[in-house]
Amino acid sequence: MAYEIPVTQARAELAELINRVVYGGERVVVTRHGKPLVALVSAADLQRLESDEVAAEAEEQIVRTVSSIGSITSAPGERRRFGIAAEHRGHDDRDD
Repeated sequence: MAYEIPVTQARAELAELINRVVYGGERVVVTRHGKPLVALVSAADLQRLESDEVAAEAEEQIVRTVSSIGSITSAPGERRRFGIAAEHRGHDDRDD
């Protein structure tokens, strides 16, 4: 859990907050009127967050690519070529 501090207090204690983040491994959330405004995280945390973001974007692109491939229709004659023997026939197509 992150340490929360009001923006007015954070201004006065910025150097100390930076030390807590860098050397103490803490995350600091600066608030205004009790609502989160910004967060102080270490450079290592930021790098990890950014690499996670890049990985998520790449994964999303892969899903979009695979999804679009799945929507391609079969080429003519493919059913016979791959041994699919049955086809649906309507009532009018019966061989009686």
